[in-house]
Amino acid sequence: MDLWIREMQIDNSAMTYKVKETLHIEKTKYQEIAIVDTYEFGRMLLLDGIVQTTVRDEFGYHEMITHIPLFTHKNPRKVLVIGGGDGGTIREILKHKSVEKAVLCEIDNRVIELSKKYLPELSCKLDEPRAHVFIGDGIKYVREHKSEFDVIIVDSTDPIGAAEGLFSLGFYRSLYDCLTPDGIFVAQTESPFYMPQVVKRISSDVSSIFPITKLFMASVPTYPGVDWGFTMGSKKYDPESMDTNNIPDFDTKYYHKDLHKACFVLPKYVKDLIYGD
Repeated sequence: MDLWIREMQIDNSAMTYKVKETLHIEKTKYQEIAIVDTYEFGRMLLLDGIVQTTVRDEFGYHEMITHIPLFTHKNPRKVLVIGGGDGGTIREILKHKSVEKAVLCEIDNRVIELSKKYLPELSCKLDEPRAHVFIGDGIKYVREHKSEFDVIIVDSTDPIGAAEGLFSLGFYRSLYDCLTPDGIFVAQTESPFYMPQVVKRISSDVSSIFPITKLFMASVPTYPGVDWGFTMGSKKYDPESMDTNNIPDFDTKYYHKDLHKACFVLPKYVKDLIYGD
């Protein structure tokens, strides 16, 4: 018998994956967590039926959401991750020697526990001394920590349910207050092809608070539309004005220094969406 996952994230279209084995399913206080082994993408994490990451294609997402802000900042020492319980973003952050402390704020502890068991490629750095795991509400955490972090990465699920507040104007204001005077934040901000109005609104909200606001993109094959958007809000540093010659070569599969500025060159339909009338 063939077993397939069908992700109905978008009305009138679906993404499907053939499953080799169901490894774990459970319902927590916050969501349904499923981990399956697929033929094409290997082990896959789903939350409420929506693909979050896979061992085959996770590198593009985690490398880009991390290294763009951390190399843009001159000296990132304290970094906060909101969400990201699979550990992939923390793994990439700790490649930066300047980072003294990386805090993971995840609301659902079971995501972390199950990722450690089934996704060790991603979660492998969560127990390192520089990594600090806090279980709780990211919105509340940000409000209670003023001027503390050099970089904040919002590695959240889609803007529905518990994560909806992570896409609000009020939350972006709280992020501004949580950052140091030269701080930077980056958030995953959905597909500009399938969710153009969401992407446009987020860019408008962030630009009303941060003096430098930029959208960049990366390819993630298991995300709808493949081309995925990330929005950066920066108090001081412009990622397109920095000297990329100082970026060292290190262990990545997607990110490299020539891509640092190139990823901000947007397709015309995205450029028109963000910067048009």
